[in-house]
Amino acid sequence: MSARVISFLLPPDRFRSYYVNELVGDVVGGVTSAVVALPIALALGVAVGLAGGQDAGSGALAGLYGAIAVGFFAAVFGGTRGQISGPTAPMAVAMTVVVLQFSLAEAFMVVVLAGLIQIALGVLRVGRFISYTPHSVISGFMTGIGVIIMALQVLPFLGAPIASGSLATLIGSWPAAVREIDFQAFAIALVTLLATIAWPRRLRRFCPPTLFALVLGTLLGLLWLSSAPTIGDVPSGLPSLDWPDASSGSWPLLIQAAFVLALIGSIDALLTSLVADSITRETHRPNRELIGQGMGNTFSGLIGGLPGAGTTLTTVVNIRSGGRTAVSGVIVAALFLSLVLGAGSVTEPIPQAVLAGLLMKMGWEIIDWRFVRHIFQIERGHVVVMLLTLLLTLFIDLMVAVGIGLIVAGMANAVRSERLELDRVLSVPLLEGDPDDPYLARIGVVALRGRFTVASSNALVRVVTADLEDHEVVIFDFSRTASLDDSAVMVMEQLFQTAAEHGTPCLIAGLSGSVEAALRSLGALDGIPTDRFVGSLTEAREVARTLLDQER
Repeated sequence: MSARVISFLLPPDRFRSYYVNELVGDVVGGVTSAVVALPIALALGVAVGLAGGQDAGSGALAGLYGAIAVGFFAAVFGGTRGQISGPTAPMAVAMTVVVLQFSLAEAFMVVVLAGLIQIALGVLRVGRFISYTPHSVISGFMTGIGVIIMALQVLPFLGAPIASGSLATLIGSWPAAVREIDFQAFAIALVTLLATIAWPRRLRRFCPPTLFALVLGTLLGLLWLSSAPTIGDVPSGLPSLDWPDASSGSWPLLIQAAFVLALIGSIDALLTSLVADSITRETHRPNRELIGQGMGNTFSGLIGGLPGAGTTLTTVVNIRSGGRTAVSGVIVAALFLSLVLGAGSVTEPIPQAVLAGLLMKMGWEIIDWRFVRHIFQIERGHVVVMLLTLLLTLFIDLMVAVGIGLIVAGMANAVRSERLELDRVLSVPLLEGDPDDPYLARIGVVALRGRFTVASSNALVRVVTADLEDHEVVIFDFSRTASLDDSAVMVMEQLFQTAAEHGTPCLIAGLSGSVEAALRSLGALDGIPTDRFVGSLTEAREVARTLLDQER
């Protein structure tokens, strides 16, 4: 049993031959992506820390701890080659909600529980189902995250202390911040933001725009605008491994918040895995990726770090710089660990306004502008789902947004499926001669083609019932039916019973395989005589003629 667990966590392909050229690529990719990831980890850590009432230095350290823990475990135990993990904007926004709702110890307990939930999802092999989340839900959720990040950074962008509360509360605090604007902090934030936008594309392969903006804004604060608030003292040394305390009465709320983090982190990580696959031309293992991400988040919560997931920007930078194996992710974690151990003082003079400028740009990029630009061309159902998820994300709750978004998306998909499934129902008469009216259709055929689900069940009853009443014999042709779910099976039983009540004989043609098993499992065929089952539509026609002749 233990051998199977080890094989699942660290499969044989992790121990294949490792070549020098791969090491060179991993080193270059790891160092380059670490440079890109550093400003992101610091900015997100400070943002969450300040929102939770902590000082900027403690927040920055939490961001670095998260980058170390999630980055290391996701690289070693995850299932995506070349992926770099660490604090991400969606996870930071979710964590901000957590630190506002709970004590600091309880907040880190939520991170631990979220990691354990992710591990459970991976072990139960739920990973592949997460990728079925509709794009309209993801678009609305991510757009809401982007707007929230930008809204959170308006105050530090203006040099004001960050405020906690709802989006409406944040917006209400903006006029006072504008009146009391710190022009030095505002200038630093504005220069940082413009630097990330204006940095030439041809230079980005040599120096990422976030690093250039970080250095430029920091130098501006050190040399000329020194009164702007800075990160300040950042503790150094190895983190201690502690089990966070939580009051017994808060466990239901903690578990609920943990599910939010786990779901957001899983979606975030697996979306990044798809991006990595598109570059490496390989296929990630979603269940193993969830286990690696879960282990990282569990350990991050135990050492007081932010939760994280796969980071798209750093993953792309790593792969394009030559990083292909877990070694590149380990190098990123090792570099951040060295920063925490001895070189943390280099982060202390960074102005908070610099991080606000970086996060403002990050929030803008998270918004799904492609969806927004084409919103009037996209199918109305998708737009409704996206806007509903967006509004719920902004004004209600992240978990509620995703949950209701999935439900509404499922309902919209059911409406589309109803149309498609009904289009595959062929209900036609067989024009058999009648002594009184030679054009009267006495035999009807209901041919069900494809799959039928709950989406079309009610409409199927409405469409077919009229044919049952208008014909003397009805043939149900299942020869081209792919599948029936339980709702469709119950509808078929209802149709058979309706035919019996009207004295209309039913013939079953072409029934086999999973369709037959589904109908028999719920007893839908129990009321139909065995001589009414035939192999093909041709045989059914002959039997139908015989039945009509017997009635004469």
